[in-house]
This record gives sequence, C-alpha cells and structure tokens, in this order.
Amino acid sequence: MSKKFITLSLVSALLAVPLAVFAADRDRDHDRPAGLNQRDGIRRVLLISIDGMHAVDYQNCVTGHYCDTLAALGKTGVNYPNTSTSKPSDSFPGLIAIVTGGTPRLVGAYYDVAYDRVLAPPFVTTGNGNLAGPCEFGKVNGTTTEYEEGVDFDQSLLNGGSPTAKRADDGGYGSINPARLPRDPFVADPSNGGCAPVFPWNFIRANTIYGVIHKAGGYTAWSDKHGVYAAVSGPTGTPEPSNVDDYYAPDVNSNVLPLPNLTTADGLACSVGNAPNNTPPDPNANKGNWQSSAWTDSFLNIRCYDQLKVNAILHEIDGKDHLGLTHTAVPNIFGMNFQAVSVAQKLIESINGVKVKGGYLDAAGDPSNNLRANIEFADKAIGQMVAELKKEKLFDSTLIVITAKHGQSPIDPARFQEIGAGINTSPAQVLADAGFLPPLPIGGQSENPNTSGAIGPTEDDISLLWLGAGASTEAAVDALEKANVCPQPPQNDTCFKPSQILSGDSLEDMFDKPGIPPFGDPRTPNIIVQPVPGVIYTGSSKKQEEHGGFDHDDTNVMILVSNPSFRSKTVSNFVETRQVAPTILKALGLNPGHLDAVRKEGTQVLPGLDLGSDK
Repeated sequence: MSKKFITLSLVSALLAVPLAVFAADRDRDHDRPAGLNQRDGIRRVLLISIDGMHAVDYQNCVTGHYCDTLAALGKTGVNYPNTSTSKPSDSFPGLIAIVTGGTPRLVGAYYDVAYDRVLAPPFVTTGNGNLAGPCEFGKVNGTTTEYEEGVDFDQSLLNGGSPTAKRADDGGYGSINPARLPRDPFVADPSNGGCAPVFPWNFIRANTIYGVIHKAGGYTAWSDKHGVYAAVSGPTGTPEPSNVDDYYAPDVNSNVLPLPNLTTADGLACSVGNAPNNTPPDPNANKGNWQSSAWTDSFLNIRCYDQLKVNAILHEIDGKDHLGLTHTAVPNIFGMNFQAVSVAQKLIESINGVKVKGGYLDAAGDPSNNLRANIEFADKAIGQMVAELKKEKLFDSTLIVITAKHGQSPIDPARFQEIGAGINTSPAQVLADAGFLPPLPIGGQSENPNTSGAIGPTEDDISLLWLGAGASTEAAVDALEKANVCPQPPQNDTCFKPSQILSGDSLEDMFDKPGIPPFGDPRTPNIIVQPVPGVIYTGSSKKQEEHGGFDHDDTNVMILVSNPSFRSKTVSNFVETRQVAPTILKALGLNPGHLDAVRKEGTQVLPGLDLGSDK
C-alpha cells in the first residue's frame, strides 16, 4: 500500500513523525495529511477573508462585471448569501469563529480589546495604552485584554520590531512583546513580574482547524494584519503558535513606507520616485505626513500592504516560505485576510485638504469609486492566486473558501451618525460619569474613558461594558435608560440612541453568565448596548462605517466555496461563518468531530456540498 493511503492510526503506531509525506514531484498533489478524502481529490484549502465583504458586495461586483475572478469561481462554486459572522462581529472573534467553529461564548474571544476578570494587567504598558499593573499571584485580578498592534515591540514598524524578522516587511508573531500581554496569576513567571504572559493562541479556549490539520501531519500557513492573529494556531501551552508552520503578519497599523519592486495586482506601483526621496503611492494620507501615517489611512497604500500578503500566498503555492527564500511545502491549509475593502468602506481620507469618501452611494450597496477600486483589486489579487495554482497544477485539487471576518455598518450613508452628529455621548461615558466604571486599582482603569492615556472602552457600533467590582448591573442599566435623552436636535442632553440593551437573562441567552469561576465566565460583559443601525460611538473624522455590532450590515457577509468539480449553486439556508471550520476538515478527509466546537456547540458542516464521508 502506498504511503499516501496509510491510515493515521497505523502511521502513529509505526512512527512518531509527521504523517504528511512531502516528496518532490512537480505537481505536489501528494502534499496533504494522511486520511485525505481520496474520492473528491481535494488536497488543500485556500481560505480567504475579504474583511468587510458583504453578500451584497459579492452579488453587485459579479453582476456589475468588475469581479472577473469571483465570477469565474462562482461558476464552480456554492454561494451562501444568508451568512452571519460571529456576534460581536469584531475581527478577532470573527477570525476565531472561522478557524474554531465556535461562538465567543465557547472560545472566550469577544473583541480584540476586551476584559477578563481573572487575568492580571501586562507587566509593561502597551503601545495603545493598556496600562501596566501588579499581578497578585494565586488570586483573581482583572484586566483589559489587548490583542492588536499595541502589544508589538514597536508598532510603528511594518515588522512590529520583531527581533527575528529577516527584513523590514517580515512581520510575524515574533513582533509580540511578552511583557505587554495580559498575565495569568496562576502560572508563575519570574521574568514578567511573577505571572506568565498569556499569548493570543493560548487565550483561545478551543482548538482550531490548524491544530487538527497539523496534528494529522499537514503543513499549515496563514497571513494576517497583526502578529497576535497567530491565534489561529489555537492553544499550544507554549510561547510558540506551533500549529502554524508559516505565519506572516506585517502590521497594518504601522507607519507607511515605500515598497520598491512591489506592484499590486491592479498595477499600482508601491514606490514612487528614486531613493532616498521615494514615497508610497499616496504620500498625502490622513495624517498629512506619510512617514507617520498608517496603511489604513489611504485607499491606495492599503492595496500595497495587502499585496505583501498576496505575494506570500504566491510563494507558498510555489512550495516556499512566505518570503520566497526557503523551499518548504505547499500548505494543506493556508490563506490571508484582505484589508483593502474594509478600509475603503469606512475611510474618509483627507487629500490636500479635501475630504474624499469611500463607502457606498446608497442603501442598495452601490459602491463609491474608491470602494469599487479596492474590491476590483482584491478580485484581481485572488486571480493571481488562481493563476499560480493553475501554473503549478494544483488548482483542481484545491478547495477555495472566500468569506469575511465581519461586515461593515451602515451601508446606507444616510443612516450614519457619530458623536457630535445626532448623538453626543456613549454608554461607557455615561456609566463612567455615574461611577459604574471606576478607576480600579488593578486592571479596570484601562477600560474607563476618563482615565488619561488609557486604551479606553470597547465601543464601535456596539458597546461592551464590564462593570467595576461590586457594581450593580441592574442599577447600571437603569442609569443608562434614564440618561438616554435625545432632543431634536441634541443639545447638552445625554443621547446615545440604544436599539437594545442586553443584560441579565437577555444577555445570558447568548453568552454565559458574567462572573468569577466557577460561578460565571470572567470574559462575558455585564452589559451590551446595540445602538440603532448607523450609530457609531466615535468622534473620529476619518470613518463613516464600523463593525463589531449585531446589525445586519455588520454580520451579513459572503461565503463562496469553490472547486472545479462543483456545480454552481446558491444555498439560501441561514448559515454562519463558524461552519467554515468543520467544512474544511471534512473536505480534507478529517473528522470535523476533532473540533471542540463541533462536540460542544454542535457546529455543522455547510449544507449543499458533496464532500464525501467523514474519516
């Protein structure tokens, strides 16, 4: 019997070595976990998140004939227009849902900046203002948990200041400064004030497809916007996300720099002029000085940023590492997220003193020119991946899954309201002023909007509220309801326009009871305020949309599952992005039941796909 067909159990009994065989023949179609479903021939999965891509965006771009690649993939793909992301619909729980199959209730990921009633503050204040504090070993503490660019060694650098980076654009999990992570008061670590840092992959409370595929001997890779998104590995119990063999994450919130010899899929040169005076394609981004602007400040620069990750995928298709420097293997699971669409949905860019908007033109989701251009870029970039798969004779044996971590709200620009335009405060500000979010001596001060220099509350087009120790949830809700006074037009009265306030039983219908174990979940908010659609709790002049909330525009995103062996089909059943995880395992011939989320929450494989039987 060929090594390709030896079962997992037999190989495990014979050899304590990885189970995938990586030989050197040209088509590389043997690069897969043992136990692969041989009947349908799918041997790897390319997973793509076009962050912000609604189902209507996919429909409009295909019918509008400006997404040639997505249209072609749809001809051999299954489309799910009635899809929901995680709730909350933030990037962090959104991605974790896709790779675990789990809800925030199970995985414990509510937002990239959230709160945990047990963990302790970081040993060193983060770059975004999650304030350092003491860790009382052996006792519950309480702290804001930040898993974004602020935990980098140097968040101004594209590689995050990683001491292991091979060059300026080589971002990865090495950018994470352990001293800036929240700490576990029940695990000793003398080098971090007595308590061990909680790495993002160990923060997750469920395993991932990366863990399952890696354990089966598969080769794995992922590219994303921050070093912390190596959380796709799932728990390892170590400071290494060892379930991801090749991880690439140039930081999207770093300062912009010209990228010589890089051209985007739609022909944009990422370095203008000659050194030392060369600039990025858009030197006039929001901050007025391109050397201190983030990639997310520009409709153009963000495309150059994304192209770095696109090129990493192309290298991996060629059987190399993300920089194309070392021969490795074609991954069994790999992919990336696109930022260009999300940025173009929400950005208001100041160009030479003129405000230029992205977003949509109307409630039908017709895109502005800037948004359409960035959707076209993402489509062409995926086209580069398809072309490379075909060139390497891997296309027929690759399942392509395209979805989104989150949507964006509001689509209809007429519904947009921010602080100072229809509302004049936020729920967190109301509760802080009323004394329900006091500057606690340990951890809680970072959540309080009145704490100078702190990272602040978790609010976008939703408000997640963790109350101070001993505060009454019922009294806090009562204070919110009494404070919400919205005259026409708003003057000096309080107004934050809630659509729904979740607490007590209504909150526990979705999430576990908030509290300290064993009586409650230390990560569940006490209160969640969902504002009326279109309201964003921000005073920023640079955004007109956001995500995180439960509204349809936040949560309804595309899923397209494509392979040349499929027939075009639209499945109108309600589905969730978390169903992608068990679907990927089944496509690779692995048992979806290996996922914690499948066993504990009953997450189902996406309907309407003929993927054969489980192994």
